[in-house]
Amino acid sequence: MSDVRVPILMYHAVATEPNEATRALSVTPEAFAEQMAVLADRGLTPVTTAELAACWRSGRALPERPVLITFDDGYEGVHRHALPALAKHGFPATLFVSTGWLRGPYDTGGGLDTMLDWDQVRELAAAGVEIGGHSHSHPQLDQVSDATLRFELIHCKEIVSDQLGTVPASFAYPYGYSSRRVRQAVRETGYAQALAVGNGLARRAQGPYTLRRVTVRRSMGIEEFERVVEGRAIARTFAGDRALTKGYAVVRRVRQARRLVSRSLG
Repeated sequence: MSDVRVPILMYHAVATEPNEATRALSVTPEAFAEQMAVLADRGLTPVTTAELAACWRSGRALPERPVLITFDDGYEGVHRHALPALAKHGFPATLFVSTGWLRGPYDTGGGLDTMLDWDQVRELAAAGVEIGGHSHSHPQLDQVSDATLRFELIHCKEIVSDQLGTVPASFAYPYGYSSRRVRQAVRETGYAQALAVGNGLARRAQGPYTLRRVTVRRSMGIEEFERVVEGRAIARTFAGDRALTKGYAVVRRVRQARRLVSRSLG
């Protein structure tokens, strides 16, 4: 069981006419419906993030051919377009919300497009969608101070708990960025598992706070999607993404080191 590799699909906006800020990482409603049909036709079994982590933590067997369907940020199209497609097949999913981006009393105005409101989030939760945390204002968590980091994690968790009556167990790092310090803070603030990006299949050996996901974007055709969920040609499909990620990781480490030096000198 420890060698099972699980595709965790990462979606953002599901929209016919997304704005420029979200277009590249969006999918059309028609594409999303077709992708869900592929999962059903191929006999994959969607589970939530909490369910996957609980199985791997306890040693319980996963269902046959598991897959995760996850959404980041909290775009309105998840309710309008994705939910009917999920409901058609009886699929669960996980939505990671940036609480300061959602419409309602905590809205900071940072949302990139039309966002969900809390009534819609509650309807998603009632329909079997796990609601996880994605920070409050969606910063690059590995670049902020310890105080800001803890505020982003705790405030997000408190708002979700207050609005839904349940404490979020899962977290997704904004932009996929984390560090040992960030992962430690996520664990200490009570999240039981967390997802990165990495554009690779998830494995138990990655540990509960660095589980990898694969990016589903507007440019992904259905044949490419089929290969990804089958776990084929992952490295080739995401070769460009991985090269960019590695290069930017070096830049980010240098920036963080400079900040620490500047702070110590100041």
